[in-house]
Amino acid sequence: MRMLSPGQFIRMLRINWVLMKHGLDDIIFATHLFRPFRLVIYIFPWNWFRRKRKPRAVRMREALEDLGPIFIKFGQMLSTRRDLLADDIADELQQLQDNVPPFSNKQAKELIEKAYGGTVEELFKSFEEEPLASASIAQVHGAVLKTGEDVVVKVLRPDVLPVIKRDISLLYIIAELAAKYSSQLRRLRPVEVIEEYEKTILDELDLMREAANASQLRRNFEGSSDLYVPLIHWDFVRKNVLVMERVYGTPIRNIQSLIDQGTDMERLAAMGVEIFFTQVFSHNFFHADMHPGNIFVDTDNPKRPKYIAVDFGIMGTLSQTDKRYLAENFLAFFQRDYYKVAKLHVESGWVPSHTRVDEFESAIRSVCEPIFEKPLKEISFGQLLLRLFQTARRFNMEVQPQLVLLQKTLLNIEGLGRQLYPDLDLWKTAKPFLEKWMEEQVGVKAMLRNLKEDMPYLVEKMPEMPGLVYKGLKAFADGEYQLKQARELEKIREEIKQNSQRSLSVISGSSMLVAAAIIYSSAGSAAIVFSAPMLSSIVAAVGLSFIVLGIRK
Repeated sequence: MRMLSPGQFIRMLRINWVLMKHGLDDIIFATHLFRPFRLVIYIFPWNWFRRKRKPRAVRMREALEDLGPIFIKFGQMLSTRRDLLADDIADELQQLQDNVPPFSNKQAKELIEKAYGGTVEELFKSFEEEPLASASIAQVHGAVLKTGEDVVVKVLRPDVLPVIKRDISLLYIIAELAAKYSSQLRRLRPVEVIEEYEKTILDELDLMREAANASQLRRNFEGSSDLYVPLIHWDFVRKNVLVMERVYGTPIRNIQSLIDQGTDMERLAAMGVEIFFTQVFSHNFFHADMHPGNIFVDTDNPKRPKYIAVDFGIMGTLSQTDKRYLAENFLAFFQRDYYKVAKLHVESGWVPSHTRVDEFESAIRSVCEPIFEKPLKEISFGQLLLRLFQTARRFNMEVQPQLVLLQKTLLNIEGLGRQLYPDLDLWKTAKPFLEKWMEEQVGVKAMLRNLKEDMPYLVEKMPEMPGLVYKGLKAFADGEYQLKQARELEKIREEIKQNSQRSLSVISGSSMLVAAAIIYSSAGSAAIVFSAPMLSSIVAAVGLSFIVLGIRK
């Protein structure tokens, strides 16, 4: 268990005060640690008179907002773990916004000048001191390069890392206490949730990584008429400062504005789904933070709108096995082949290999059948995946980080698509894509593609082939394989022989010890010539010798 430092102790008191302020003191005094002091609740004046409280989920969201940027970010991440939270809490936490007050433009300039080794005036033709956006990790300023390109400059908050490390270490302490003293919270695996959050937020602190992610995504959609990714200016990329092309478009959350511009909303919604499945199944590299604040729409041609993505700190990937099983799972789900779904989970290793497929199948059927009573266009892929994960957890399914990211992104894309066009039929859009992908993974076409991919390696090794074949045939002809095999067989025979002798010695010795015990117990019998104790000792000594001899062999 981690120990509290003086600074963390003060911070913990502040957290408890905020929780009580928002009427969450029941959470504090429900813990094993503070349960003996529950009567203290009645000392607080705000508990003397019954008052109408906001819903629990709203109070939790407001408490996180009061606790500051790191807790806001944690709440945002937690909102994606619907397999752990009640629906009302997950829905409310999704409303957490990064509307964090900006740090001063003087600090921003100092960080930029330190990173690049020059003044802002030397680096940029113009620089907007008022930030375009401010979040918990960084803020963004508009600028123009000396070469005339419009850009945005993303700057990490000053001294953000120590604050993050302090609050994360505190979250670990809280998680460990929760796991130790609450069986209900222990089931939610709080320490693992904090570990997942720590990895995510530390990755976001490296803007070199974000720039690399953006470049890869841009390359994947080069020439696409569906998605545009801003250009990274690599000469201006540092670990804490990033410069990329400035993009202009309508924020996707401004739905009425898009409608007023005559945007084809049905096409826009379907296109979002297609982009998602293209990223997952074709490119195996998907934007995993596709909330409305990170998406804009180019409406120069309203009948042919185009998505614009920003903020590439969190990206997801899947292994080839994950992709195949995921596609097969979706197809099997919509064919209501629950046995195949259960079998795929066992084969993929998502649940333990000893899981009874028939029991898992029955559990999946009980979850999915009510869902399929709805029309297909009303079925939520994300909710289906969520319910499946919740069911699989009962069968000891381990948390799959890549699948959690996928589920989160799918829920975002699906929710956004239905906001844009309520009658969006996700299955109609996705099914042809999944079927085509499956066809490409099996059969002659897949074999030829794999052969084509492996051909450079085979050609490279081709000159070595004749020599390797000759050496192998010569060794076989000279009897080296047979001799080696004979030696192995002889070694095995010798080991079996030694084991047999060892077992015989131990069994014989044990039998003599038993006989010695019987002789000793028959003292005074006329049939015994020697005295019983003496004979018993001789037999026991011989028996022990046999046992020792057997063990030493």
